[in-house]
Amino acid sequence: MSLSDVREAALARPGSPEYERATAAFNLAAPPRPAAAVTARTPGQVRAAVRTAVRAALPVRVHSTGHASGAVRPADGALLIRTELEGGVEIDPVRRTARVPAGTTWGEVVRAAAPYGLAAAHGSAEGVGVVGYLLGGGVSFYGRSTGLAVNTVRAVELVTADGESVRADAENEPELFWALRGGGGGFGVVTGVEIGLFPVARVVTGASYWSAAHARPLLDRWRAWTRRAPREATTSLRLMNLPPVPGVPPQLAAGPVLCVDGAVLARREEDTATAHETAAGLLGPLREVAEPLLDTWAPTGPAGVLDAHMDPAEPVPFIGDHLLLRELDDAGAAAFLGAVGEGSGSPLAVATLRQLGGAFAEARPEGGALSEVDAAYAYMGSGPPFGPVTVQALHDHCATVREALAPWDTGSTVPSLVEGYGRPQLHLDQDRAAAVGRVRARVDPHGVFAGDVAPGAAGPVRREPR
Repeated sequence: MSLSDVREAALARPGSPEYERATAAFNLAAPPRPAAAVTARTPGQVRAAVRTAVRAALPVRVHSTGHASGAVRPADGALLIRTELEGGVEIDPVRRTARVPAGTTWGEVVRAAAPYGLAAAHGSAEGVGVVGYLLGGGVSFYGRSTGLAVNTVRAVELVTADGESVRADAENEPELFWALRGGGGGFGVVTGVEIGLFPVARVVTGASYWSAAHARPLLDRWRAWTRRAPREATTSLRLMNLPPVPGVPPQLAAGPVLCVDGAVLARREEDTATAHETAAGLLGPLREVAEPLLDTWAPTGPAGVLDAHMDPAEPVPFIGDHLLLRELDDAGAAAFLGAVGEGSGSPLAVATLRQLGGAFAEARPEGGALSEVDAAYAYMGSGPPFGPVTVQALHDHCATVREALAPWDTGSTVPSLVEGYGRPQLHLDQDRAAAVGRVRARVDPHGVFAGDVAPGAAGPVRREPR
C-alpha cells in the first residue's frame, strides 16, 4: 500500500509546514528527513499513526525535542511520530510520583514538583524531553545520590506495533517494563511515564568560571575532590570556547574558560548547613588557584538547578562524542587537557567531565536492563560547525580525543549521553542484550520500530561518521 492510499492518519509530507514542525530537532546538524511525519497529541492519534504505518509497510521512528537526533539512525523512508501528548504533568505529593506525558520537557516537571518540596532526577537543560532522557539512562546533577534517572521510572505507557496501548510496570508486563528501562528502545511509541520524586529542601548549585590558563591546577584539585566527595554532590568540569553571541556573558567569550558546576542536595532543612560545607570544600581550593571570572554558586530551590549549566535554550547545530572513563591519573589529566585544552587547537565548544560514582555505580535488583554505570567520569564533547569549523573537522577531532583517552576508556556508554550515531556505543552486556532482544521480538515481531533501537543495545558499533 502506498502513502497515497492511506487515509486513517493525517500524515504530513515533505515541504508542508506540518512536516517541518513534526521533524524539527534541537540539533540542527542532524535534521531527520523521513518519508512522512505526524505530530501526535493523544494516545489515539499515536495508535492511528502506528496502524497507518503498518498498513503502508513503513517503519516507524519516534522523537520529541530532537536533542538526540545526531545519535540515532537516519529516519529515511520512515514515518516519524513526534510525541507532544496533552494532559500536563500530574503530581501525587503523597506517593511522591509524577505522571508525565511524552513530549514534556524537564523544565515543566521541575516546576510542577517544586511547590510540593519534591524534585526529579532531571537533566541539566530544561528543554530536554523527559522520555528519551529517562529510558536512555539519565545522568542527573542529583545522580550520585539518586542513581541513574531510569531507576526512578515506575511505569511506562506505550503503543506497540499492533496499534494497542499497553501499561508496563512491576505488576503488568514486568518483562517489558524491565526491557524498556535502559534496553535501548524499539519497543513502541511511549505516550507517558510515571516517575518517582524525592524530597528537597534546598540545593546549593551554580557554576564558577576561570580562564583556561589555570586549567591544570583546577583540574587536579577537582579530581582530588571527586575521589572523596559525598554522594549528595554531583559536579562537572568543562573546558569551553564560547562565541560572543547573545546570552553568553562577555567575560566568558573573551577566550577559553574552565567551568566547574553542579549541585549539592539537602533533602531536609537540617541538611542545608552540610550542603554549604560540601560546596565550600570543593570551591574553596579552586578559588585559591585564581579568582573566578564569574561565580553563580548559591543556595536555591530545585528550579535553580535548571540554570546552573547554562545550556542553550534555542536549537543549535552540533557534532559530538561520548565516553565513559575510569579514574583519571596524572597522565589521564594531561591527555585530556592535551586533546581539548588551551593550545590544543580543539574546535569543540564544550568538553565535559561529569562526576560519576556514588549511587550511579550501584546495581538495583528491582531496576531495568540498565541500572548502574561502572565508571569514574562521563566525557562529552561537542561543537558547532560554524565558519571555518567544518563537520569533518569536528568528526576528526572527536576521533583525536577518543584516541588520546583510550587508556582510560571503559568501552561503555550511556545512551542518553551519546551524541554521534557513527561513534562506538555499548551499554548492555551480551546476556542483557539477548534478554532485551527476546522481549523486543515478542512485542515487535516484524521490526516496525527496529530503526529506533540504540546501536549500543546489541553490541559495540563502529561506523564511519555520516
